[in-house]
Amino acid sequence: MHNSEFPRFMALFKKMIQGDDALLQLASLRFKESGLGTEFYAETLDELDWLFGFIPSPDIPVTVHLHRNINIFEEKSQRLILDFASTYKGQIYGLVIHDQVEINDHFSDYVETLKTIQSKLSKIHESPNLFIEYAVGLEPNLFVDLFTQIHDLEQVSACIDIGHVGIRQARENFSLNHPGKDICALSPNDIFLKEVIADVESSVHTALPAVLELIQLLSGLDKPLHFHLHDGHPLSTVSAYGLPDHLHFLSEIPIPFEYRGRKWLNPMFGPFGLSEIVEKTVQSLSTELVSYTLEIHPVDKKTPLGNASHLFHHWKDKTNAERMNSWLTIIQRNQTLLSDVWKKHIENLLVT
Repeated sequence: MHNSEFPRFMALFKKMIQGDDALLQLASLRFKESGLGTEFYAETLDELDWLFGFIPSPDIPVTVHLHRNINIFEEKSQRLILDFASTYKGQIYGLVIHDQVEINDHFSDYVETLKTIQSKLSKIHESPNLFIEYAVGLEPNLFVDLFTQIHDLEQVSACIDIGHVGIRQARENFSLNHPGKDICALSPNDIFLKEVIADVESSVHTALPAVLELIQLLSGLDKPLHFHLHDGHPLSTVSAYGLPDHLHFLSEIPIPFEYRGRKWLNPMFGPFGLSEIVEKTVQSLSTELVSYTLEIHPVDKKTPLGNASHLFHHWKDKTNAERMNSWLTIIQRNQTLLSDVWKKHIENLLVT
């Protein structure tokens, strides 16, 4: 059962480090210790069935992120969504799919397709919600218009990926002063960086207001809102996937020169920004309508296995196990941060 005192707290549950299933057993242990729900990535029903074998606890929430290339205009994608919904009805809270660039030119068709999907979801008892993630860089107002148009579809709602929104905003702002230049094409070692670092930072600082405005607009629809929470910075180079986001909220971005007395930069949000985002959701939405997934990717650090050592007796080299444990430890720290700011803002709301 979901604890209504808190929103649904989840985190990315995925084997993103090379190794056998002991890594998922480790993740299951750490998630169970923390009381975290899971967001699985699954492309097929068989894959999700396998992942359910590692679920930390049957009474914590689950969301499932489907393939990034889902195209709701295609019958096979619609059928896949409905197969997941019907097979796992009552077992998962939500399915997450990416939005599509076609929304720009085929807005009405996209809306009508969602109505068709909703009509079929409504026939599935205890069907999960379908959350459409802000992912392809749409104009945020168009994203809001989409959900305004479908406000009456009970099981279709938005997933706000704060990192995607923030990076898009930083790019847009930087390009105003540097036409044709992409802030994310810069690197800490770029000789051009020192000349534009002030513009980089001022552009990054516009990310949080953009996210807060999007939350405000979408929460006015009084529907469930799912969040992918992670930090980022256009200059970040730590991602194994070449991404500027999916950082944790305590990250620092190193630079090879001193700027305002430091040789590192804050990420887009940090603890302060996360607190502001949580405060906005607390003020705008009832607890049962909010769900958070910490979608943080691993970094190349190691943490001793401690009470999980027994899971890896068959491993001679435990380096990747310790990397996985480090990632999970970072997720736990960010969960604590998230829980603390949620409690603080709920208490403030009750006082006022």
